[in-house]
Amino acid sequence: MKNTQKQPGKVWLVGGGPGDPELLTIKAMRVISQADIVLYDSLISDEILDMLPQKCTRIHVGKRCGAHKMTQVDIQKLLLTSARKYARVVRLKGGDPFIFGRGGEELEYLQKHGIEVDIVPGITAAGGCAAAAKIPLTHRQYGNALMLDSGHSQFGEYQKSQSPTRVFYMGVKQAGMITASLLSEGLSDSTPVALIANGTLPDQEVHTGVLMDLPFLAERYSGAGPALIIVGEVAAFAARNQVQAHGEAVA
Repeated sequence: MKNTQKQPGKVWLVGGGPGDPELLTIKAMRVISQADIVLYDSLISDEILDMLPQKCTRIHVGKRCGAHKMTQVDIQKLLLTSARKYARVVRLKGGDPFIFGRGGEELEYLQKHGIEVDIVPGITAAGGCAAAAKIPLTHRQYGNALMLDSGHSQFGEYQKSQSPTRVFYMGVKQAGMITASLLSEGLSDSTPVALIANGTLPDQEVHTGVLMDLPFLAERYSGAGPALIIVGEVAAFAARNQVQAHGEAVA
């Protein structure tokens, strides 16, 4: 429905997964079933498009390699215009919106213009396609680390311009060792970090800081639940959103 209130609508960045409609999350299905307008990529399968409400507005924004119907800047402007016109706006992407999906750029742009944004993660192509081919991406005997890279960048380019994001599973007790190892590799002690405990659950905790703080962040986390450590410039998004959420709560 059109947004008749002065308050702008809300945007959901939704991951549509690798293509199989049965790999959509329950939350993704609920969000798209309630959408007033959906901006979708070329990689979204016809089976998933068939799930959209008949009355919702659909806009194909392209985003297939070498055949973009709209530029990224134009897509972001259209999202903003849509949020000012409709109550429930969905940006439907293949895979996961935050893994080579440019969801971070859309999040920043919309938040800068005062639009509320929620993220619905999807099964990224790396996980979905590897599982379909019965390839374990990690294996204790053959590979205990995983790198996701984009073929659009020149190989080695990230080493010159920026450090890759690193995600550590089961690393809370090894936080001191991880910190020492990264510093010895030349990573700056001011590199942003985030420790996320019980992620996506009601009792989720997000602790943020910089690399030198990591052992103290791990020590502060006293829970027994699972925790993930993210190291890299993008970890600063968590601190930024915590500040924004606190400001909204105070207001």
